[in-house]
This record gives sequence, C-alpha cells and structure tokens, in this order.
Amino acid sequence: MSQASYARRSTGGQPLFILAEDSTRTRGSDAQGSNIAAGRAIAEAVRTTLGPRGMDKLLVDSSGNVVITNDGATILSEMDIEHPAAEMLVDLAQAQEEEVGDGTTTAAVLGGQLLAKAESLLDDDIHPTAIVEGYRAAADIALETIESLELDDDVDDDLLRAVATSSMTGKGTGGITVDALAALVVDAIGHVTTDENAVERDDVHVFTKVGGSASDTELVPGIVLDEERVHDEMPREVTDASVAILDVDLDAKEASGDVEYRIDSPEALQKVMDAEDSERRAVAKTIVDAGIDVVVCTDDVDDQVAALLADEGVLVFEKLSSDDARAVARATGSKRLGSIDDLDADDFGHVDRISVRTFGDDELAFVEGGAAADAVTLFVRGGTEHVVDELERALDDALDVVAVAAETGAVVPGAGATEVAIADAIRDASARITGRQQLAAEAFADAVEVLPRTLAENAGMDPIDVLVDLRAFHEHGDVLGVVVDGESATVADPLEYGVVDPAAVKAEAVSAATEAATMIVRIDDIIAAN
Repeated sequence: MSQASYARRSTGGQPLFILAEDSTRTRGSDAQGSNIAAGRAIAEAVRTTLGPRGMDKLLVDSSGNVVITNDGATILSEMDIEHPAAEMLVDLAQAQEEEVGDGTTTAAVLGGQLLAKAESLLDDDIHPTAIVEGYRAAADIALETIESLELDDDVDDDLLRAVATSSMTGKGTGGITVDALAALVVDAIGHVTTDENAVERDDVHVFTKVGGSASDTELVPGIVLDEERVHDEMPREVTDASVAILDVDLDAKEASGDVEYRIDSPEALQKVMDAEDSERRAVAKTIVDAGIDVVVCTDDVDDQVAALLADEGVLVFEKLSSDDARAVARATGSKRLGSIDDLDADDFGHVDRISVRTFGDDELAFVEGGAAADAVTLFVRGGTEHVVDELERALDDALDVVAVAAETGAVVPGAGATEVAIADAIRDASARITGRQQLAAEAFADAVEVLPRTLAENAGMDPIDVLVDLRAFHEHGDVLGVVVDGESATVADPLEYGVVDPAAVKAEAVSAATEAATMIVRIDDIIAAN
C-alpha cells in the first residue's frame, strides 16, 4: 500500500494538507542546488575585490544613493538579498567583521568555493553528512597549520605597521600614502593599549570631514565633536579646563502640571519676567561659582543663560546626542549630571584644551589632552564624500586588525602564502582520513587554493601558472605568495615585503566559512510561505 493511499484512507478518503495552499516546497537535490547556487553567487559578487589589485563595486540603492567600495562587508550589507542561503553568507561576513574587523571577502569567497566543491561531491553521490565531516576535519588541520605558521618575532610597532599596510593596500585612500595611514593607525592603537597588552578599541574614534586633502588626515589625542558654540561671544579655546556634562535644560524652571497665571496689569507681567530673569541669572551663577569652564549639555540652553555664561568666559555646547555625551564622559572622566543643584568638583572632568575650529561653514570642537588623552581620534579629510567614506572603511579595518594583532601577538605570512600551506597540509593529512570524508577534505584543500589563485588573477597574472609555482616552492619548504610591489606583481616571500596578516583573521575566516558551508550543505528541504 502506498503512502499516499494510506494517507487518504486514514483521513476518510480525503487528502491531508499540512502546508498552507500558498506555500512552496523544494526538496532533495533541487533544494541543495538552489542553496549552493545562491551561495556561489554571493561569493562571485565579491571575489574580484580580493587583494591589493581588487576592483571596486558601485552600489546604488532605491533612493539613488551611491557607494563606491571594495570592502566585502560593505558590499554585502548594501546588497538587497532575499535568498535565505545567500543571507547565511552575508551573516558569515558580518560575523567576521564583528569578530576581527577584516577578512570578510576572504571568508565569503572561501564559503562560496566550499559550496561549489560540495556540489561536485553531491553529484558523485557523496552524502552531505560525509561532506560535513570531511570539511570539519580539514578545517581542524587548517587551524593547526595557521598556528604553526605564526611568526616567532615579537609583534612590535614595525610589524603592526606591516599589518596595517597589508590591510589597507588596494583600498581607496585618497591622496595619502598607505604607509602614512599605517603609522597613524599604529600610533592610535598604541595610545589605547594598556600595560597588560589589552587594547581599548572603543577608545579609538574615526571622524570624517569632507574638504581639504586626504593628506590632512591627523591623529587627535582626544575626541572630535560636530558641535558649535551656543553663543558667538564664547571663547574659541579653553585650556586647563574643567568639564561638566548636564542632562538638564539650562533655563528657568517650568511649573509642573496644568497651571494658569492671571496677569491683570503691566506690573504683574513685569514681576513674572523679572522672576524668570532672576532664575536664569541664578542658573548661570551656579555654573560659574562651581568653577566650570566648559558645559556639555544634552538638552537646550536658554539664550539669556548662554549670553550670561559667555560674559563669564564659559564655553557651552547644547543638544549633544547620548552617544556624544557618553564619549565626552569617557574621554574627560566627567559624570553625567541630571541637576545643577549641589554641583561637586569631583563630578567634573578635566582636559588640557578644548578648541573650536572652523572648517568651511562648520565648527568642530576638539577635546584634547588630560583625561581625554585616553581616547584618540583619527580626523579624516578628503575632497569628496565618497573618498572620506572609503577612507573611513579602510581605517576601521586597519584599526581592528592591528588591535587583534597587538592583543594576540600572532601574525602569519599574507599574500596567499598561508592558504597554500593550508592546502598542502590538508592533502598530506587526508590519507589519514577514512572513507568518503577524505574526498571532502581534498575538496576543502582545492577550495582554499582558490584564494591565492584569485589574488593572482586580480593582479593580472596567469592564475594556473602562479598556483603551480606556489605549490612547487612550497614542496621545497618555501612559503611564498602573490606579492604586489608598486606596479608589478610576482611570486615572492611575503615576509620580505612586509605582507603579514593577524593569525586570528585567517582562523576566523576558515571557521566561519566552514560553519556556513556545512550548514547550507545539510539543508535538503526548503519550505517557504509566499
């Protein structure tokens, strides 16, 4: 008796519908093929951006906003993706970005290639479970290989500059050299590294301002705020300043509840106005008497209060966002106060200097020195919005990888050399993997080799010849990669050219790509509601 006839008999001869009528279901090889094709499409979308000679993508959203970048995480986040399997690879890239700050393109490309190799294995009747087990065994070998390739040298500033340079080479940096940016990045991370070698990454800020040249980019020992003085007569610079952060309106107090005032004469109106005036003067006097030089207010500041404070040489900023107020508090050591009653000097912060500079028609506040020196800001300039946006993305990635390298103290050769070593190690160890899992492990090795192959292709070299050379050199014990030096590209020792990557970035890319690929391969049924 067939299953269908049994279902009819068990329900009184009526067909049994489990899913809603508008649902669609894709099963078996069709489901696997659909998922793998979607994952591969995502990988192909970013593959040409890999490496120092990677190409850029121009992304236009439905509102006409344009983004020009070769940053993998940005490309994938800007794409309007609907396929659930493709979204898994996007999530993979986002996880890579959050964990180590770079290597998103590497992770996405590797994930797509693992899916492509899995498709061939499925066509050869290799069960998904065998593929998953083989991939996981190969990933373990890859992680061991990465650890074995870690350099014995101490991760000093020179090595950190090499890490930053490797991260930013090929990305849009406007008119400033990558070496100059790398020096700024390392200096910034050095400012926020503790004696225990922990990096306070959140204390490094990137602030962009369109105008000027990218070469005007500088490191500010403090924070930068996009804020103007409340009153034009207030000082443009205050030194050795005490700072108070107030989460309260600086104005006369308003009556609570529904209160009506009956004013039946000009004298009565004048009394009300005099009372409010007196109260505003009291607010200003309270601040001045407390010895506050700079007021950072998250609410409004009354014009009269502002004028009175300006007469006393107090610098005031109003309507700061909660994030900016938090940054000022962290940078200056100031507490956030909800009242001006009982002001205490212990609640104030301190900085060496707060200056207001003019850029075009805008004013920016620079909070520097003193307690603010615990935080630093890369003040980024550029001729256009696209330039500063791409420069900001490049700096964010470089800051993240330098922070990771400084904390872990582990870097490995870049330029695809580590990937060639991983592939070779997996092939050597695959003989010890039993059953059909061995085929999956070897397919994993082939997938990893796509990374140096893509680097060669994007650099204008013959990818097959380069891969043959890399394998041959590695068999003789030479860990070489695809090195781009100026206008030329060659197979060389990446360490001689200072091309290095944090080991954590490589390890995270392998782990994340393997996890995403194995998750997708195990799916054999897609049920979707229309």
